[in-house]
Amino acid sequence: MTDPVFPDLKGRSVFVTGGGSGIGAALTEAFLRQGAKVAFCQRSDGTAFCDAMAAATGNRPLFLPCDISVVDQLQLTLATAAKAQGPITVLVNNAANDQRHETLKTDQAFWDWSINVNLRSYFFACQSVLPGMQAAGGGSIINFSSISFMMADKGYAAYITANAGIVGMTRTLAREFGPDRIRVNAVAPGWVLTERQKELWVTPEALAAYLARQCLPDPIAPEDVAGTVLFLASDAAKMMTSQTLILDGGYISS
Repeated sequence: MTDPVFPDLKGRSVFVTGGGSGIGAALTEAFLRQGAKVAFCQRSDGTAFCDAMAAATGNRPLFLPCDISVVDQLQLTLATAAKAQGPITVLVNNAANDQRHETLKTDQAFWDWSINVNLRSYFFACQSVLPGMQAAGGGSIINFSSISFMMADKGYAAYITANAGIVGMTRTLAREFGPDRIRVNAVAPGWVLTERQKELWVTPEALAAYLARQCLPDPIAPEDVAGTVLFLASDAAKMMTSQTLILDGGYISS
């Protein structure tokens, strides 16, 4: 399949949280191939990934180490990226952690950690880039949710609660900042087979049962998500805001 091309993304200042692994790595690569100036953050060292991306795309991303659950760190990281590459006009809130936990054994510390990673960081990342987008005359924010809260799943209530909150936050920010031509949308993927998912949760039986409920027969790879995000970031979606795009192979519809 030919990769989509969005010429208006060339030269854009893009920031992806968790952009060096899993879905985030696919997003970083996709934006690099569009000629965007891409910065990303994660806790682990991203130097080797940057080297690989430079070799593969001819465009090197900017890696900034950051724990997104620490708001001060996140704000400083976004400011550093904007100083290096210009005001961020595309923000992708992608980093998340779907750690499983039993409701009756969940303590306050775990709950706060999960919400801090999966929801609070999204809000403060948005808050950090919005003034720059206002000054630039517009921008695009893409928040990653998931279908977990739509399918009445269980075993990770904090993550599911955050995912529902992301959709609500997306809608209210779209309303508040629409007059500034800042678009805010969400993407809700189904089960994307990242290396983390394969290591922790995927078994042949579980995958077969899941795929049997999809309308489409194929598992979702990280690369399958990238085109949707490029579209939302680009001027091709200039009149799309306050929406949640479900990318699940038809799982929910079944």
